[in-house]
Amino acid sequence: MKHRRPFAIMLALLLALASWAWAQVPPAPEGTFTVAVIGDTQNYAATSPETFEAITRWIVDNREAQRIVFVTHQGDIVDRADERRQWENARRAMDTLHGVLPYGLSVGNHDMVARTGEKPLYEEFFGRERFEGFDWYGGSPDNNGNSYQLISAEGVDLIFLHLECNAPDDVLAWASLVLNLHRDRRAIVTTHMYLGPLERPTESIGYFADPKGRMRWVKCHGERGNSPQQIWDKLISRHPNIILVLAGDQSRTQAMRMQATGVHGNTVDELLCDIRQGYFRLMRFVPAEGRIEVRTFSPTLGQLCGGTSCVPDIAQHQFSLQCDLTGPVPTRGAQAPAPRN
Repeated sequence: MKHRRPFAIMLALLLALASWAWAQVPPAPEGTFTVAVIGDTQNYAATSPETFEAITRWIVDNREAQRIVFVTHQGDIVDRADERRQWENARRAMDTLHGVLPYGLSVGNHDMVARTGEKPLYEEFFGRERFEGFDWYGGSPDNNGNSYQLISAEGVDLIFLHLECNAPDDVLAWASLVLNLHRDRRAIVTTHMYLGPLERPTESIGYFADPKGRMRWVKCHGERGNSPQQIWDKLISRHPNIILVLAGDQSRTQAMRMQATGVHGNTVDELLCDIRQGYFRLMRFVPAEGRIEVRTFSPTLGQLCGGTSCVPDIAQHQFSLQCDLTGPVPTRGAQAPAPRN
């Protein structure tokens, strides 16, 4: 028995160290940089603003260790677009980033009047005037309902394009002009609704069980709204410098990723993440190795996501993407959106 006790203690120590290592996000080495991706915060803005604030505080506190250069929000910032208190909670959380790190926001269906696309409180709290003084802010065709940002890090020039949910044709035309103007930059598109059930489910179970991919239905803008599939056809597939599409919206899908090929032969990685409990994503770019390391982490739980009951496969939460970040930016044949069918 005396010999077993030291072994048991050692085993417990090793297990504790393994658990501690799993909970940590290792510092980013020199030559890399990180983009933080915040998913749907609607429930936090409504009932637990401290969780929203914990995410943005962690990002700011770890910006140097993680070499964070940009933060993108995938939309559904609040749960009710007409409730001022929720917008106040959201702005307080995002104020932690303001003036410290560049960031952009995509407008979700919960952030607007879905039928008309009107978004008065979003524009009041996160309108264009809030960002115009920053040199990284590219501009907006409206009052920051759609926007773009220009970031350079470790020799990589990026453009971030934030599109509202089910962006109409006039927005896609503007986005195409912006992408053409900055065709020398690799592009990352953030929009709220993108991957999930292919068709609108007729029963609740369908949100879990129906075939999934690039969605073919809309929530916003009525007849003017473009489905995710239409946004792919009209915009994303046509611009060879687009490398990533980021989205949320589907809490009953939680995590999903696809890879597609644009009309010019370029590879586009399409990622969905909508997990609660404080989870957000850190995307570490490793230019010298042509790799993007994706980590899903919760500062409130203090751990990386090892799987959920909905998506138990850890490879949907912690994974790497291959992406040429140092070679010439593909520029051939970029086109404006096709006429809508």
